[in-house]
Amino acid sequence: MASISERESREIEAANASGTTPVVFIHGLWLLPSSWANWADFLKQAGYAPLTPGWPDDPETVEEARANPDVLARKTLKQVADHTAEVIGKLEKKPAVMGHSTGGLFAQMLAGRGISAATVAIDPGVFRGVLPLPLSTLRASGPFLLNPRYRGRAITLTFDQFKYGWTNALDEDEAKRLYDTYHVAGSGIALAQMANANLNPWTESKVDTRNPDRGPLLILDGEKDHTVPWAIANASLQAAKAQPERHRDQEDAQPRPLADHRLRLAGGRADRARLRQAVRPGQAELAGLDLLPEFPGRRDVEQRTPRARLHRVVDVDALDREVNRTHMPRCGRYSATSAASLSKAVFHPVSAWPPPCG
Repeated sequence: MASISERESREIEAANASGTTPVVFIHGLWLLPSSWANWADFLKQAGYAPLTPGWPDDPETVEEARANPDVLARKTLKQVADHTAEVIGKLEKKPAVMGHSTGGLFAQMLAGRGISAATVAIDPGVFRGVLPLPLSTLRASGPFLLNPRYRGRAITLTFDQFKYGWTNALDEDEAKRLYDTYHVAGSGIALAQMANANLNPWTESKVDTRNPDRGPLLILDGEKDHTVPWAIANASLQAAKAQPERHRDQEDAQPRPLADHRLRLAGGRADRARLRQAVRPGQAELAGLDLLPEFPGRRDVEQRTPRARLHRVVDVDALDREVNRTHMPRCGRYSATSAASLSKAVFHPVSAWPPPCG
């Protein structure tokens, strides 16, 4: 199994030399680190030090991955988490960690190890204790789980499978462009480990939600996501709430490198009022970063949460529709388009917008 690659070593050296806050991006199944390239470039311009570590033995390009898909097989969750932790261990500053889908699961696993300053999990994969299994998830992943021979294989999605599970909120042309640009085979065993997380007591798909050094956590989910619907993201949030209580003074004493970049999507009260109306209060959950200072119900949440950690999950599609209407061009990227657009706001004040489409 490969250790840190030359590309990853260069990113580590650049991050340490920059003296700025590192941001580690973790990709999920059926992608490569290059899928984060636009985000990484934008964060670098904004004064952060982005890193895009791969899974062990990840090919450098989509073309190489398609020419030799078997190299992507048999990668377990622990192997990927350990590899990413090795990269983080070489950094001189504790990073923010951001992951999408299975990468969102890894981000939470690493937070549970206490090695991230802040964590963003977009449409995160299932871990032990996350019980919902929606029908759309079964349709998106079920065909690979019913046949045990897929465990040891590299699984490639057909375009129809990709469109249903990833780009169902996009038009046909954009879905095809994304499929041709980014899609590669994925590890069957990693998929099976997530699916069996609540059946296998020794599963690798587990998160330490009780480590007091986890740092703030932001969980995002796309309203129309078929692979990781709202129910799964909400269950991940409920598990995150189980972390032990700490005194407010202790919380405030911890480094929070992203906290100053508040979600100021619009300058005026009228825009903020429209945003508040766009969010469905029953679905609004944000865990960790203080991004919505005027969000309805914040006071009640803080009264129930002495740790000064807010716990809400944002209905990002409703939010993003309003943001796109007034402030941003549409950024079409998978079914997590809205989560992607909103997540960029974690790192950037409104003066730096609009970010490039990823």
